[in-house]
Amino acid sequence: MNLNFLAGLLHISDPTLPIGGYAHSNGLETYVQKRIVHNRQTATEFVQNMLQYNLKYNDGAFVKLAYEAAKEGNLELLIKLDNECNALKCPKEIRQASQKLGLRLIKIFKRNENSSIMEAFEKAIQNKEANSHYCIVFGIFASQMDIPLYQALLGFYYTSVTGMITNAVKLVPLGQLDGQDILFSMYPVMEKTVAETIELDRDMVGLCNTSFDIRCMQHENLYSRLYMS
Repeated sequence: MNLNFLAGLLHISDPTLPIGGYAHSNGLETYVQKRIVHNRQTATEFVQNMLQYNLKYNDGAFVKLAYEAAKEGNLELLIKLDNECNALKCPKEIRQASQKLGLRLIKIFKRNENSSIMEAFEKAIQNKEANSHYCIVFGIFASQMDIPLYQALLGFYYTSVTGMITNAVKLVPLGQLDGQDILFSMYPVMEKTVAETIELDRDMVGLCNTSFDIRCMQHENLYSRLYMS
């Protein structure tokens, strides 16, 4: 097996990549303050539900679609996907966070992994034709780094899961070993979700997650906050 892509996969999916992800809880802080997530069991349920019922139909699906569009060099489709992603992110904090993470990912990776399609997409961002969403940028770079789609999606879900777990450990709070046990339990869930994302019907992309959107909107008005979203 050719593993030349492995270093790039580890790099782009590194949870400590300095793009600012640590500053965002993606609504988890609201779930914790409302005591919906309050122990290891409910934290596990939150992470699993986010994977299976939110990310798979939204950001994960957009990683896959952007990956395929970038492979084809289809800038017009990438812009359409980015704008569709933007429209689906109703909560302001989540929308802005995704855009900022995408811009920082471009800033890091274009220095060594730039390509004509990424240059064109970045120009579209500068011209305000696109919005720089993280999942779109992740998909573009993964394709241009020749990371296989399955592994790219697994890396995307891995960094998403570790971020949620890290936030849960801090916010609930949980023990570090609890967090690691949750991560182990997510292995089969991530693998299953990757396979389902690859085969996902296009009409299912953007499936509404009303409760998640509401909790993210409520985050803006929490009495105290550790995270930006």
